[in-house]
Amino acid sequence: MSSDQTTCSECDGPLRAADDETVCTDCGLVVTADRIDHGPEWRSFNDSQTDPKRTGAPLTIARHDRGLSTEIGYDSGLSERRRKQFVRLRRQHNRARIRSKRERNQVYAFTEIRRIVGEESLPTQVRDHACSLFKSAQKESLLRGRSLEGFAAACVYAACRIESLSRTVEETVAAAKADRAELQAAYDALNRDLGLPVAPTSPAEYLPRYAAELGLSTAIEQRARELVERTQTEGIANGRNPSGVAAACLYTAAKEHEVELTQREAANTASVTPVTLRNTFQKLGAEATAQ
Repeated sequence: MSSDQTTCSECDGPLRAADDETVCTDCGLVVTADRIDHGPEWRSFNDSQTDPKRTGAPLTIARHDRGLSTEIGYDSGLSERRRKQFVRLRRQHNRARIRSKRERNQVYAFTEIRRIVGEESLPTQVRDHACSLFKSAQKESLLRGRSLEGFAAACVYAACRIESLSRTVEETVAAAKADRAELQAAYDALNRDLGLPVAPTSPAEYLPRYAAELGLSTAIEQRARELVERTQTEGIANGRNPSGVAAACLYTAAKEHEVELTQREAANTASVTPVTLRNTFQKLGAEATAQ
């Protein structure tokens, strides 16, 4: 029907517009119907007792069932008998949600991954990527003989490496329930059998975070970035801990700007020893003298 039609197509009777409908006054034919509202059919209020919202949480890979399972909530207005009944129902429901040992391992590992991600203040994509890596490791039967805590920590560390986020092994171990040996064994298995697309970590990735923790200025950070580029060009960073190289470059830049900063403070921030920092610092000084 054209929008400028004035007569009914069936009986040529006059048309009458009422709200969002156009109706023939003679035969009652609805010429144009209501507009379709594709929005929600509810309004949200900040009252958990009367909120009619029923769409649920969004799907997420960070849960073993992608967040599709039903949850039995709590209501303080129930009688004592009904409250005990719901406690029993909730307990049985939680038992029935996990159908196999594989899913039980996923529940435990995903909980540990979410905890590590929250403690290290990592973004959501790292959490989802880590959970996806754990599922891939389960599919390839890499968990046999290794700890779930170690694999959870290794998946978070690998996801940080893939997303180019600067996190050292020591920082991940400090937030995890696994030790360094467990994390390293799990990460080696992931890298070997899954072929992780990880490149060598650049010391420049650590500079903004370390500079902020040490309270250094933007000028010092920029000078440290230039020193990092020099270490990579001249091969000074080859075979060295990238976190230690970043700390050494920040320490060198701070010395050049006559800012008070000790080697121990910079080394503690980078989770390396002062000897590691000093070796790179001396190498930078030797190269500068040679030039």
